[in-house]
Amino acid sequence: MKTGLLTFLLLFPILLMAQSNNKVTEDFLQSFADAFNAHDVKTIMSHMVDDCVFEASAGPNFDGEKFTGQEQVKKAFENVFATFPDAHWANAKHFISGNRGFSEWIFTGTKSDGTKVEVMGCDLFTFKDGKIAIKNSYRKNRANRSL
Repeated sequence: MKTGLLTFLLLFPILLMAQSNNKVTEDFLQSFADAFNAHDVKTIMSHMVDDCVFEASAGPNFDGEKFTGQEQVKKAFENVFATFPDAHWANAKHFISGNRGFSEWIFTGTKSDGTKVEVMGCDLFTFKDGKIAIKNSYRKNRANRSL
Protein backbone atom coordinates (compact mmCIF):
# COMPACT_ATOMS: atom_id res chain seq x y z
CA MET A 1 0.00 0.00 0.00
CA LYS A 2 2.79 2.43 0.92
CA THR A 3 4.60 1.76 -2.38
CA GLY A 4 1.44 2.50 -4.36
CA LEU A 5 0.84 5.74 -2.43
CA LEU A 6 4.45 6.79 -2.85
CA THR A 7 4.29 6.11 -6.60
CA PHE A 8 1.06 8.11 -6.86
CA LEU A 9 2.53 11.05 -4.93
CA LEU A 10 5.61 11.06 -7.16
CA LEU A 11 3.65 10.86 -10.42
CA PHE A 12 0.72 13.13 -9.50
CA PRO A 13 2.52 16.45 -10.30
CA ILE A 14 3.58 15.07 -13.68
CA LEU A 15 0.00 14.05 -14.44
CA LEU A 16 -1.29 17.50 -13.47
CA MET A 17 1.25 19.22 -15.70
CA ALA A 18 0.39 16.97 -18.62
CA GLN A 19 -3.33 17.62 -18.17
CA SER A 20 -2.91 21.39 -18.02
CA ASN A 21 -1.05 21.29 -21.33
CA ASN A 22 -2.91 18.45 -23.04
CA LYS A 23 -4.01 20.45 -26.11
CA VAL A 24 -1.00 22.72 -26.69
CA THR A 25 1.30 21.32 -29.35
CA GLU A 26 3.62 22.74 -31.98
CA ASP A 27 0.75 22.25 -34.46
CA PHE A 28 -1.47 24.38 -32.20
CA LEU A 29 1.12 27.19 -32.21
CA GLN A 30 1.54 26.87 -35.97
CA SER A 31 -2.23 27.25 -36.44
CA PHE A 32 -2.01 30.37 -34.25
CA ALA A 33 0.77 31.72 -36.50
CA ASP A 34 -1.22 30.80 -39.61
CA ALA A 35 -4.20 32.77 -38.27
CA PHE A 36 -1.94 35.81 -37.79
CA ASN A 37 -0.69 35.53 -41.37
CA ALA A 38 -4.31 35.28 -42.56
CA HIS A 39 -5.18 38.33 -40.39
CA ASP A 40 -8.02 36.18 -39.01
CA VAL A 41 -8.69 37.79 -35.64
CA LYS A 42 -11.58 35.45 -34.82
CA THR A 43 -9.37 32.37 -35.21
CA ILE A 44 -6.50 34.06 -33.37
CA MET A 45 -8.76 34.77 -30.39
CA SER A 46 -10.10 31.19 -30.38
CA HIS A 47 -6.56 30.11 -29.41
CA MET A 48 -6.64 32.32 -26.30
CA VAL A 49 -8.40 32.00 -22.94
CA ASP A 50 -11.10 34.51 -21.97
CA ASP A 51 -8.85 36.34 -19.48
CA CYS A 52 -5.88 36.39 -21.87
CA VAL A 53 -3.06 38.90 -21.75
CA PHE A 54 -1.05 40.33 -24.65
CA GLU A 55 2.16 42.13 -23.73
CA ALA A 56 3.21 44.09 -26.81
CA SER A 57 6.86 44.65 -27.66
CA ALA A 58 6.33 48.41 -27.94
CA GLY A 59 4.46 50.89 -25.83
CA PRO A 60 4.72 53.69 -23.30
CA ASN A 61 6.10 51.55 -20.45
CA PHE A 62 9.50 49.93 -20.00
CA ASP A 63 7.84 46.56 -20.68
CA GLY A 64 5.77 47.68 -23.67
CA GLU A 65 2.00 47.87 -23.45
CA LYS A 66 -0.30 45.33 -21.80
CA PHE A 67 -3.77 44.38 -23.06
CA THR A 68 -6.03 42.24 -20.88
CA GLY A 69 -9.11 40.22 -21.80
CA GLN A 70 -10.50 39.10 -25.14
CA GLU A 71 -11.83 42.54 -26.17
CA GLN A 72 -8.64 44.52 -25.47
CA VAL A 73 -6.39 41.86 -26.99
CA LYS A 74 -8.59 41.59 -30.08
CA LYS A 75 -8.44 45.38 -30.59
CA ALA A 76 -4.65 45.36 -30.18
CA PHE A 77 -4.29 42.68 -32.88
CA GLU A 78 -6.68 44.57 -35.18
CA ASN A 79 -4.46 47.64 -34.69
CA VAL A 80 -1.41 45.66 -35.81
CA PHE A 81 -3.21 44.68 -39.02
CA ALA A 82 -4.41 48.26 -39.59
CA THR A 83 -0.87 49.59 -39.08
CA PHE A 84 0.71 46.89 -41.26
CA PRO A 85 -1.88 45.77 -43.85
CA ASP A 86 0.65 43.31 -45.30
CA ALA A 87 1.90 42.01 -41.91
CA HIS A 88 3.53 38.60 -42.19
CA TRP A 89 5.38 36.33 -39.76
CA ALA A 90 7.74 33.96 -41.60
CA ASN A 91 10.02 31.05 -40.66
CA ALA A 92 8.10 30.28 -37.47
CA LYS A 93 9.72 27.82 -35.08
CA HIS A 94 7.80 26.65 -32.00
CA PHE A 95 8.92 25.11 -28.72
CA ILE A 96 6.88 23.89 -25.74
CA SER A 97 7.89 22.87 -22.23
CA GLY A 98 5.12 22.20 -19.73
CA ASN A 99 2.78 25.18 -19.55
CA ARG A 100 5.26 27.50 -21.30
CA GLY A 101 6.32 27.86 -24.89
CA PHE A 102 7.82 30.22 -27.40
CA SER A 103 7.78 30.95 -31.09
CA GLU A 104 10.53 32.61 -33.12
CA TRP A 105 9.72 34.40 -36.37
CA ILE A 106 10.71 37.08 -38.87
CA PHE A 107 8.17 39.89 -39.10
CA THR A 108 7.75 41.90 -42.29
CA GLY A 109 5.28 44.67 -42.94
CA THR A 110 4.75 48.03 -44.60
CA LYS A 111 3.15 51.00 -42.87
CA SER A 112 0.74 53.26 -44.76
CA ASP A 113 3.53 55.86 -45.17
CA GLY A 114 5.61 53.28 -47.05
CA THR A 115 7.99 52.50 -44.18
CA LYS A 116 9.07 48.88 -44.42
CA VAL A 117 9.85 46.79 -41.36
CA GLU A 118 11.75 43.49 -41.28
CA VAL A 119 12.82 42.20 -37.87
CA MET A 120 13.36 38.97 -35.98
CA GLY A 121 11.25 38.40 -32.91
CA CYS A 122 9.68 35.90 -30.59
CA ASP A 123 6.61 35.32 -28.47
CA LEU A 124 6.82 33.85 -24.98
CA PHE A 125 3.66 31.98 -24.06
CA THR A 126 2.01 30.80 -20.87
CA PHE A 127 -0.69 28.17 -21.44
CA LYS A 128 -3.83 27.48 -19.43
CA ASP A 129 -6.56 24.94 -20.14
CA GLY A 130 -5.03 24.04 -23.50
CA LYS A 131 -4.97 27.62 -24.78
CA ILE A 132 -2.76 30.69 -24.67
CA ALA A 133 -3.15 32.68 -21.45
CA ILE A 134 -0.25 35.12 -21.99
CA LYS A 135 1.42 36.18 -25.24
CA ASN A 136 4.48 38.28 -24.44
CA SER A 137 6.07 39.61 -27.65
CA TYR A 138 9.64 40.70 -28.25
CA ARG A 139 11.29 41.89 -31.43
CA LYS A 140 14.57 43.41 -32.51
CA ASN A 141 14.66 47.18 -32.74
CA ARG A 142 16.01 48.08 -36.14
CA ALA A 143 16.81 51.56 -37.42
CA ASN A 144 14.57 52.70 -40.27
CA ARG A 145 16.14 52.20 -43.65
CA SER A 146 15.11 51.35 -47.17
CA LEU A 147 14.91 47.61 -47.77
